Amino acid sequence: MTPLEINALPLEEMRTHRSAKWRDFSADVLPLPVAEMDFPVAEPIRKLLLEMIEHSDLGYLGPIPEIGTSFAAFAHERWGWVVDPNQVSIVADVGVGVVEVLRLFTKPGDRVLLSSPIYHNFYTWIAETHLTKVDVPFVETDSGWTLDMAAVETAYRTGIKVHLLCNPHNPLGRIYARDELVQIALLAQEYGVIVISDEIHAPLTFAESEFIPFLSLGPIAESVGVTITAASKAWNIAGLKCAIIITQGAVMDERLKSLPPATHYRASLLGGFATATAFAQGGEWLDAAIKTLDVNRYFLQDLLTKKIPEIKYRVPNCSYLAWLDLSALDLGENPAATLLERGRVAFNAGHTFSPHASQFVRLNFATSQSVLTEAVDRILKVL
Repeated sequence: MTPLEINALPLEEMRTHRSAKWRDFSADVLPLPVAEMDFPVAEPIRKLLLEMIEHSDLGYLGPIPEIGTSFAAFAHERWGWVVDPNQVSIVADVGVGVVEVLRLFTKPGDRVLLSSPIYHNFYTWIAETHLTKVDVPFVETDSGWTLDMAAVETAYRTGIKVHLLCNPHNPLGRIYARDELVQIALLAQEYGVIVISDEIHAPLTFAESEFIPFLSLGPIAESVGVTITAASKAWNIAGLKCAIIITQGAVMDERLKSLPPATHYRASLLGGFATATAFAQGGEWLDAAIKTLDVNRYFLQDLLTKKIPEIKYRVPNCSYLAWLDLSALDLGENPAATLLERGRVAFNAGHTFSPHASQFVRLNFATSQSVLTEAVDRILKVL
């Protein structure tokens, strides 16, 4: 049997798409900011959606126990994590899940910890819930990005209510080590902090790294932790609107029962069953997609080394987001804006991830190598 191969769709076809990535910019711009892949949808998901539409199966969302059972099987196979399917609940997307859990455990003005640079919507969720942001930034060293655990404990002592964890980390492409997560769990127990772990990028972890689900760490993590994740990033189905909230252990499960019932029903019928199908039948497609992304992350490194070696790039350990340091290029206060205006190539601006990352941009390499080559060439023309 021939192994499945996943290749990006042609650029001319991608430009017919209706998603934000392709509508936010004019046709002469090469867009590489939005975290979605230029890959075809997995066949099991495509088949399901076509079947539902052909049978006019587009009614109201009801119970979908298949999500809990399929995710539990996937988590056990991939990470050895034993999940109770009955403690997997549905929500419209990861952002909605974070906001609803924050509302459950905090009141306006409470302090929430994060570590920048971080996915920009973490700031949006904190603002929406009227909470106070406390930042313990990652520090870049010769060996990579490190988290100062002593600084985390110092922050906890100030009365942190919730620690928002991006695990794996976006935009750094960083996998938390087991001992880091254990320390966070122990500190959270000591200081009465709830840990919300956003694990949406976890299925896209590359082979050299081991992803550790926060709730897999045992009773202490179970007592302080809530995981929110989705199939949307790994299988490229964000527009279908479905994510999941996971607890482990009776105490946290009971606390999460206070979530509004509408949290479930605001998700999508198509998204719910596509999610269940992704976890149950999407493994072959996921492995093929990871193989393509694995090649692309090093292809990008080679491109930059050959054409613009001044750009600093640490090859990520997960997903398809490259965090590029452009500080040596002298492109002004906002390099992303300069490259968009003068090079007609779009990236995420670093300052949206951290006020201290203005010279960085985030690039999406889940595309064709020809698009990546064109993107680097467009940067080169600006210099």
